[in-house]
Amino acid sequence: MIAAMKSTNAPLFDAAHLARYTGGDAALRDELLGLMCDQARRCLAIMEAPADPASWRAACHTLKGAARGVGAFALADVCDAVEGEAETAWPGARLAVERCFRETELVFAAAD
Repeated sequence: MIAAMKSTNAPLFDAAHLARYTGGDAALRDELLGLMCDQARRCLAIMEAPADPASWRAACHTLKGAARGVGAFALADVCDAVEGEAETAWPGARLAVERCFRETELVFAAAD
């Protein structure tokens, strides 16, 4: 399943999606992107050493929702792909999520 998540055609960031919810307010956009990045860091920390499979799934699911909410659709797709992964796949899956998050973060920074 990890190979499948790398083939997402979704954009890293759909600024128009977020603009529909912010009314074009740059300060609100920046606040929401910052909140999503904070949430991503918390979820990645949980994914680094999950207490159990439920914790892993919850972190993936939470990050997926946060990403979709702001228009980070590629990150949401990666989270969706790894949410049900077996424990043996977690290290590689987490790395894929983190890489996509880092790429998304760079796109967010350029959106200013």
